[in-house]
Amino acid sequence: MSSSAGSGTEEFVPPPGGEVMGHPRALWNLFGTEFWERFMYYGMRAMLAVHVAAAFFSHLNEAAAKEAASLTYGGYTSMVYMTGILGGFVADRILGYQRSIMLGGVLMAVGMTMLMAPDLTTFLLGLAVIVAGNGLFKPNISTMVGKLYAPGDARRDSGFTIFYMGINLGAFFAPLICANVVGQKFGYRWGFFTAAVGMLLGLAMFQVLKGWLGHVGKAPANRPGFMPLVQVLVGALVLVGPVYLLLSKSEVLGTLLIFMMIGLAGYFVFSGIRSGQKEQLHKYIAMLILFLSNILFWALFEQAGSSLNFLAKDFVRMPDVEIFGWRPTFELFQSVNAIFIVIFAPVFAALWPKLDKVKLNPSIPRKFGFGLAGAAVGFYVLVFAIRHSVGDDGKLSWLWLTLTFLIHTFGELCLSPIGLAMVTKLARPQETGLAMGGWFLSIAMANYVAGRIAAIASGGGGHGAEAAQGLSNYAAAQGLSNYAEVFQQLFFIGIVIAALYLLLAPLINKLMHGVK
Repeated sequence: MSSSAGSGTEEFVPPPGGEVMGHPRALWNLFGTEFWERFMYYGMRAMLAVHVAAAFFSHLNEAAAKEAASLTYGGYTSMVYMTGILGGFVADRILGYQRSIMLGGVLMAVGMTMLMAPDLTTFLLGLAVIVAGNGLFKPNISTMVGKLYAPGDARRDSGFTIFYMGINLGAFFAPLICANVVGQKFGYRWGFFTAAVGMLLGLAMFQVLKGWLGHVGKAPANRPGFMPLVQVLVGALVLVGPVYLLLSKSEVLGTLLIFMMIGLAGYFVFSGIRSGQKEQLHKYIAMLILFLSNILFWALFEQAGSSLNFLAKDFVRMPDVEIFGWRPTFELFQSVNAIFIVIFAPVFAALWPKLDKVKLNPSIPRKFGFGLAGAAVGFYVLVFAIRHSVGDDGKLSWLWLTLTFLIHTFGELCLSPIGLAMVTKLARPQETGLAMGGWFLSIAMANYVAGRIAAIASGGGGHGAEAAQGLSNYAAAQGLSNYAEVFQQLFFIGIVIAALYLLLAPLINKLMHGVK
């Protein structure tokens, strides 16, 4: 891929010929690879917090065990995304995107098998290896999707939405297979093994269909050969040590994330100034403002694997059905968001271009505002249900939690695939990988905050639980009122900031200089 001298831009060279459903066929390789990587991640996530609480903190009382597991969950999920900024840099400057994806996938598969260990030390080391591998994999496969399309190609947003369907197909099947079938029948440890097999299948697909990518994601011209791969592998293994320590040092991790976010903001502002282009500086400022909304959205949304998972386990009444000997258990909710994405992603993918033709397509900042509103309203549904629809058994109907996931899904479709495309549009071509790493760093910050929220909601750390309206004494004693209190606070915070983004959308849009 050649650079235009002195322009700060890269000449676009399309991937090898051939289209499927109107998109480069290389998109479907990335779609399938991401399907299996997300199968691994969401299969493991469906079991993680509950497994940690039961396997390693059962000596504590139930509330303390859930709190400790939620903090471990939040620390892991935050660092999974935090290392993306390093992975983006490595792909941009050292390995290229293709080799980064392969190396990261191998590390994740190895780490996943380590989760089968019965001792906490090996388990946490396995999480640390997954974190190191994910940093090389996750931001770079998303960046490659953007590199399949020329600047200004109207198919880009739809391409990212299709890619997003690959993510969510994997996320749909993973909890069903890894947790609800294998985990329930043979134990969660074998569920983790099943997730590792999924990652290996993804790597095999990526390698077999690599020819569809052609030059896209190849190693930099000045970094040929095997040695850069060895150097990055050594660096990734060295990274495992600090990650392992941070998994048990929640406050230190939070401070580190804050400094990284500040450093990221400073870097992009400096890069915008250094480019000598006022428009580029404005674009980076807009990107950073949208990163902030991304943090809040995922801090709310990522309650799915922690506090909402514990809520489902303890306080949600599952349907009384049996299909060929299979009965739904609470882990099934970890697939609900994904199936809604699969159903509604094509609707949203078709909706944006149609709205654009009649000049009614919301701007990117407004879509972010709608996404935040969806996350907030989803929590109010649960607040209402807890206060007005708790049964005599102290449980909620499964329909209420399903409705929350549906509303969250609509919010996600307004924000997440649009955000991935936004990063590839606003960043300078030579910094796209780093910018995508920054996007995932903002999700890392969100997951850390999500873990702290979940520790309060599911660990009983709230106040005034007995004052929640409309609850029976039985339900209050079981902690449902604490969920209602925390979720109500999340609703108020989310809806206020969503309104703020909707009001400021014209100003943010002006900073984006025509990027849609």
